[in-house]
Amino acid sequence: MATFLYHLGKFCYRHRWWVVLTWVVLVAALGTAAFVFRAPVSDSFSIPGTESQDTVDALQERFPERSGGQATVVLQAPEGEEVTSHTYEEAVRETAAHIEDLDGVESVTDPFDLHDQGHETALESDELRSTLVEEGLEQARAEYDSELSDAEDEAVEQARSSVETRFPEGAPGRDDALEQAEEQAREQVRAQAPAFDEDEVRPRVESEVDRAITEDDLPTEAEERLDEQVWEQIPVVSEDESTVLLTVQFTEPDGGVPPRVVDELLDSGTKAEDSGLTVAYSGQSITAAQVAGVKGGEGVGLVVALIVLAVNFGAIVAAGVPLLMALAGAGAGMGLLYALSRVLELTSTAPLLALMLGLAVGIDYSLFVLARHRRQLSDGMDPQESTGRAIGTAGSAVTFAGITVVIALLGLGIVGIPFLTVMGVAAAMTVAFAVLVALTLLPAVLGLLGAHLNRGRLPVLGRRAERALTAESTLGSRWADVVTRHPLPITIAVLVVLGLTMLPLPGMRLGLPTDESSAPDSTQHRAYDIITDEFGEGYNAQFLVVVESPDTDDADRIREDLEGLDGVDEVRPPLYNDDEDTAMLVAVPHEGPSAVATEDLLHEIRDARAGWEDDTGAEVSVTGATATSIDTSERLFEAMPLFLTVVVGLALILLMLVFRSILVPVKAALGFVLSMGAALGTTVAVFQWGYGADLLGVTPTETLLSFLPIVLIGTLFGLAMDYEVFLVSRMREDFVHGGDARRAVVTGFWASARVVVCAAVIMIAVFASFVFSDNTTIQPVAFALAVGVLVDAFLVRMTLVPAVMALFGKVAWWLPKWLDRVLPDVDIEGARLRSDDVGTATRGRERPE
Repeated sequence: MATFLYHLGKFCYRHRWWVVLTWVVLVAALGTAAFVFRAPVSDSFSIPGTESQDTVDALQERFPERSGGQATVVLQAPEGEEVTSHTYEEAVRETAAHIEDLDGVESVTDPFDLHDQGHETALESDELRSTLVEEGLEQARAEYDSELSDAEDEAVEQARSSVETRFPEGAPGRDDALEQAEEQAREQVRAQAPAFDEDEVRPRVESEVDRAITEDDLPTEAEERLDEQVWEQIPVVSEDESTVLLTVQFTEPDGGVPPRVVDELLDSGTKAEDSGLTVAYSGQSITAAQVAGVKGGEGVGLVVALIVLAVNFGAIVAAGVPLLMALAGAGAGMGLLYALSRVLELTSTAPLLALMLGLAVGIDYSLFVLARHRRQLSDGMDPQESTGRAIGTAGSAVTFAGITVVIALLGLGIVGIPFLTVMGVAAAMTVAFAVLVALTLLPAVLGLLGAHLNRGRLPVLGRRAERALTAESTLGSRWADVVTRHPLPITIAVLVVLGLTMLPLPGMRLGLPTDESSAPDSTQHRAYDIITDEFGEGYNAQFLVVVESPDTDDADRIREDLEGLDGVDEVRPPLYNDDEDTAMLVAVPHEGPSAVATEDLLHEIRDARAGWEDDTGAEVSVTGATATSIDTSERLFEAMPLFLTVVVGLALILLMLVFRSILVPVKAALGFVLSMGAALGTTVAVFQWGYGADLLGVTPTETLLSFLPIVLIGTLFGLAMDYEVFLVSRMREDFVHGGDARRAVVTGFWASARVVVCAAVIMIAVFASFVFSDNTTIQPVAFALAVGVLVDAFLVRMTLVPAVMALFGKVAWWLPKWLDRVLPDVDIEGARLRSDDVGTATRGRERPE
């Protein structure tokens, strides 16, 4: 391979203008194709084969009018006021009507329309009529009793006056006479008054009640009581009537709603805000539209990369070359990605991950080749010959490193989850272009620059970079010398540090993103907080229980059983489709979507399903955002062993071809496990436990992304193998060319440590810049990758690897003879390049002991 790449590098050098022109045309063509064929991204996390997704697919056939995505508009009155009052009724109704008129909106649930319907239904109910009749009879009885009491009082007064006339004040027997007269007066009135006849009064009362119901002219007290009862029965109204929810039904599914429609929805609350209401919006469609595409903030990582490259090379031109190569490769990859977006069905996360990895590895790969080229130039080699040899040696390492990353990313398809497969394919595209750019465009650009590579030399940094090329003792070689002289204590120290970073791992819990994980100042997060405060945490974690049965009584029975389950707050009445053979029951848990109790409740409902189906013959299934999140986590957990086996197995075989060793690939894989554990543990501490979350501007939640571990494995494994190949391939090269085992470790460090440090810092900067993006899905992924690269590059590859290599000595390079004969020789060290048939030999220089 080294020989082929050597000739490729020299070919591109000689035909530099044609190669550059070809790349310019290719990038322009892909960019044009992306502009023409680009399709809107979708953040629909569909998981084929899971119960939640199968249920959603069935509902699209049985409830087509509800097959689109949903959003929620939260309207909250000022403290102490009721949004259901006449003060805010007009604003709420106009907001709902405005939203319903938007193109792309199927329907809107207006709470006042629900109130009117409930009020009308209540007026027609026998219960209301009976209550009003009984109240009318009680009122008539009270009026009768009041009139009778007034008549008694009048008769008593007349009787007392008559007695007082006959018995002056102080006369004997006066008090007895008064008492006797009063009693006789009362008895006489009662005897003469007609008894209260309910049968006679009832027809009149019923007639008055019927008139009041027909004319909707209920007594004030009855009207207020009825109004309160109706509002209590509407689930989108809070208990204190301070908050109402407008449920927006889109025509397109979640994640597929055009950003234009979402923007118009977000502008719909002006009337409500002018009236004094607080307005907030929630829903996956809103989040997807706001984070779709690439933002400008991620460019901060490129600025940091340029600074690091300038410090490393000490010249502006040399520093700009890797950055230019990375932009070319990432641009071509992103162009092809968006050109195929109608086929791949991109999520908003896939382009960001692809761009992030494309930029990071693009800079690293070009940096590694360029560093080899500059060192050879400093040794006096001809620029053309140096370019060919750099591509043949460092380019071989880049090729195998890139193949390892691509294998790991494409391995995401093993899981069988479409959006993960797309993420892997998208990132693999940009990584593949990064390799192609490093092997073809870079040597062409080096041909254009010729002897002007170090133009724009920086005064202090330039001298420092030149000394690093010619010094016989560098910081890297001194560090390697210390590590190889004291390998055991250093190995133990590194393992202890990594073990401490893994302590949070047992607390890791997984799930899909919710509005709770949105930025604290986002409208989604505000809506989530208001809904939690006014309706309870469980309102954000609703389960949709679907009952398929021609007997409508089955849904009512299952609803009763659901209401009896611990952990269920309420179950709403069933909603039937037009054929009345399928019903939807909304079960609201006590706890939120990320709570363990909510996950247990889902399994409890599904466990009870067998009994319901045996008793009723109905088919019962459960879906909803929370159920989808739980199903996704379980599917990923089940797929993890196969994924690890395939990806790590293929990578180990590839590394065995590269290094002709058993121990080195195994050591590389074990080192990756340590890096991954440290990255996940630190991510749990920040994104779940909240340590340092305010400093980073992220929102801690109860769960991490369910697909974070598998994406981290697929991505970080490939990147970790990059550094393993870059660092150890040079050790292997020096060992093969006559060095002893320990000396090869030191000389390999002398040649590679500086560029690996530079590459790692750049990659960390690129990843870290995405932590501050608006995409809360990519934030934890970027953070985990940044920490993973930091740990893997500095603790594992540059500390643990040389220590272990020193402990094993020559045994590290042992390979059974039979296996050595079977494995093809890929010549990554460029041994054949030192023979006369390839080119002029370079002037060697001794490496430090």
